[in-house]
Amino acid sequence: MVLLGLIFIPVVMGLLALVLRHDASRRLLLPVTAVIHSALTASAWFDAPGPVWGGWLLLDGLGLLFLSITSALFLVASFYAVGYLGKEDRGQRQDFQEGVIFSNAPEAAFVACLLFFLASMTLVTLCQHFGLLWVGVEATTLASAPLIYFHRHRRSLEATWKYLMICSVGIALALMGYLLLAIAVPETPGTGVPMVVSELMRLGTSLHTVWLKAAFIFFLVGYGTKMGLAPLHTWLPDAHSESPSVVSALLSGALLNCAFLAILRPLQVLSAAGEGPFGRELLVFFGLLSMAVAAIFILGQEDYKRMLAYSSVEHMGIISLGVGIGGGAAFGAMLHAVNHSFVKGMLFMVTGNILAAYKTKNTRKVQGMLRLIPVTGVLWVLGFLAITGSPPFGPFLSEFTVLKGMLDTGHTTAAVMYLLLLAIIFIGMTSVVLKMSQGAPSEAHQSMASREIYATVIPPALLAVAVTVLGVYVPLPLQALLHNAASLLGGS
Repeated sequence: MVLLGLIFIPVVMGLLALVLRHDASRRLLLPVTAVIHSALTASAWFDAPGPVWGGWLLLDGLGLLFLSITSALFLVASFYAVGYLGKEDRGQRQDFQEGVIFSNAPEAAFVACLLFFLASMTLVTLCQHFGLLWVGVEATTLASAPLIYFHRHRRSLEATWKYLMICSVGIALALMGYLLLAIAVPETPGTGVPMVVSELMRLGTSLHTVWLKAAFIFFLVGYGTKMGLAPLHTWLPDAHSESPSVVSALLSGALLNCAFLAILRPLQVLSAAGEGPFGRELLVFFGLLSMAVAAIFILGQEDYKRMLAYSSVEHMGIISLGVGIGGGAAFGAMLHAVNHSFVKGMLFMVTGNILAAYKTKNTRKVQGMLRLIPVTGVLWVLGFLAITGSPPFGPFLSEFTVLKGMLDTGHTTAAVMYLLLLAIIFIGMTSVVLKMSQGAPSEAHQSMASREIYATVIPPALLAVAVTVLGVYVPLPLQALLHNAASLLGGS
């Protein structure tokens, strides 16, 4: 019942949001649903729920880790969303960059899609059946696309269509992977083999290797498109830049993880068949490529939300690289998934406050944040230090663990490239963040700036505290879960 509740409670609440008439009641559904969802997720830590639908839904170590990240981030984002929606303009307004008039989508649809988005991401984390997993990933696309188009603007419409088109191509390729995986299953007269992870792993070396490798390639390319691995990432900068800040936080901090989990499931089967090195080498290649592409586009970036979007490409590359290296690096990759989600969620929420104060996403037109919006300015600087792997924040610990794993396994060349790309990205982001934070704001921005409110400052501050704690102390239950998740991928 716990697993079904995790999926269907957000769905019911989303349907309720469509019929409620009062904005305050509708917004309240977000934190209420998030608290219930988090409570059910927490209960799974102490009492593991049994399989549902003949094992199609099951919460293993990997699923519990990514479910916990999703639930925790949505809990914080739900409270931020209440404050964010409270100060959003209802009527038409002018874009200060292009001078065009645009308006927001109905709030009922926005709240409902947020809740449907939570339900679809939850489904992905619980899926053990490859067909149902494919449905779950596609559902995340359909639920999140209207969220990107919340600001009914030309740029947001373009970003939404790009998101739908590119992710639809990716999901079609992933479907081909599913068909090839079915072909890889040996024929057994009179019986059928369920397309469930555990059943396929049980078959192990009896699977047809050629078809299995081909299936993994299609899964990697298909779901890698949704994950944002370069060069399949082209939807991500536009979607993250044009979405409302709370949506950007969930896209980067939760959705990308779910897409990666969809890649890790066939990797488990590939490893059980004795072909794990084939899949891990591909992950190493795409991981380093993603970091390189992110480094190129972060340098000189003039849109701070796009800068964070390319940062997400970088960190998906780090996680992919860690899993590909294996050993201790796989543990570091799992820890980095937690750290990246919290830091990136925090930073995108902060960008919502910056945009409200400066009415622009152009980095050249934002300065003096520490004077104009001091709390947001401090969080912006702390978030920058954290996301670039500076001590004592969590990403430093996880990135260092990935580095140590590379050195321990003899991947010296990859380690050198890894450090070089991290340094380039640090330099690129430093030149942007420090200019935005320091100096004096213009008189025009001083007159336009709105006062910082608790509802949009406390949530990112809580994430900042969490990622600081993870930099100096990883709780024992989380350590155990990370070890469990890494071991399922052949790590240690």
